[in-house]
Amino acid sequence: MSSNIYKDDFPVFKKAPCVYLDSAATAQRPEKVIEAEKYFYENMNANPLRGLYELSMAATDAYAEARACVKDFLNAAEDREIIFTRNTTEALNLVAYSYGLYHIHEGDEIVTTVMEHHSDMLPWQMVAEKTGAKLIYLEPERDGSFTEEELDKKISPRCRLIAAAQVSNVLGCVNPVKELADRVHKNGGVIVVDGAQSVPHMKVDVRELNADFLAFSGHKLMAPFGIGVLYGRSELLEEMPPFLTGGEMIEYVRLDGATWAELPHKFEAGTVNPAGAFGLKAAIEYLQNVGFDQVRKTEDDLTARIFEEFSELPYVHIYGSEDPAGHNGIISFTIDGVHPHDIASILDADRVDIRAGHHCAQPLMDYLKVSNTARASLYLYNDEEDVERFTASVKKVRRIMGYGD
Repeated sequence: MSSNIYKDDFPVFKKAPCVYLDSAATAQRPEKVIEAEKYFYENMNANPLRGLYELSMAATDAYAEARACVKDFLNAAEDREIIFTRNTTEALNLVAYSYGLYHIHEGDEIVTTVMEHHSDMLPWQMVAEKTGAKLIYLEPERDGSFTEEELDKKISPRCRLIAAAQVSNVLGCVNPVKELADRVHKNGGVIVVDGAQSVPHMKVDVRELNADFLAFSGHKLMAPFGIGVLYGRSELLEEMPPFLTGGEMIEYVRLDGATWAELPHKFEAGTVNPAGAFGLKAAIEYLQNVGFDQVRKTEDDLTARIFEEFSELPYVHIYGSEDPAGHNGIISFTIDGVHPHDIASILDADRVDIRAGHHCAQPLMDYLKVSNTARASLYLYNDEEDVERFTASVKKVRRIMGYGD
């Protein structure tokens, strides 16, 4: 029996009893979320916003309730500042195309970091290429932090946009989003926050962060696949053109043009994902019931235990902070003489699930002078037994690969 009282809420661990340490890629779903999506399809399966019959109106209400739930969760000012997307990637591209291409000009500077996920790097490379702006990369210290000297050197008065992850998906460090926001706002610019790794693990208040845009994916927050969120300040969203055009995002269509719908519908073209939004609401409610204090305690305690076990293995190297609390449940590591893909394969034989590769962060891998790492990532359902099985399996890797230790 697990020492973690929440583990039984997740059906996958009963049907596929594994040690799941890949929550930075996608989280497992509690029964409540699975049942919520099922309930929608069984009781409200109709297009929201379009029908005047009871089923459609129920779907419309459920979709609106989900939006209000996300608004409160992020402490946004208005429901219409919450745009539903498929995922973080789509949300960031929406900002790049609908804000970046219209507000960034030749001679301007865009600042991001070398540790960004490709989803928060490629859109800004595109904007820089199409507008003639200069793209500048912040380079972190070994623990993922940025010195004031680096910020002063790279963020000039010409900076009009900063794009940064709040938490790195490789190093697990928390980036100084609020300070970055203050710096770019002095230039009249905006900050775009990738919240994919932060929103599921810590309280995120968009107004406290002074964020202009923030994106996250539901599937990393125990919600269904295919539902994501873009938060944007209403005054910015109002002036932005739609990202996609088609059904539902219009007020009126003429042969010679169209009038766009009001926020948030202007950015939600076509048939939306109300079941996913309803599942996201259930996931947020579940997470709030557990509480972020419990999430942090679980992740920090287990990370500290992994650090302790790895400290006895001189051939294992952890990337990022030397403080377990500076990892937010993300431990990227290498083993001397063993490719990370081999590490993952050996652990898989013990039913221990980790990620291996460049983690969609190849520039960071280059910066760290590695091609790939193995990554274990924790969440609220992990327990001491998971850590014991994980570290025991890691200790076998070099022996299986033909080394003496």
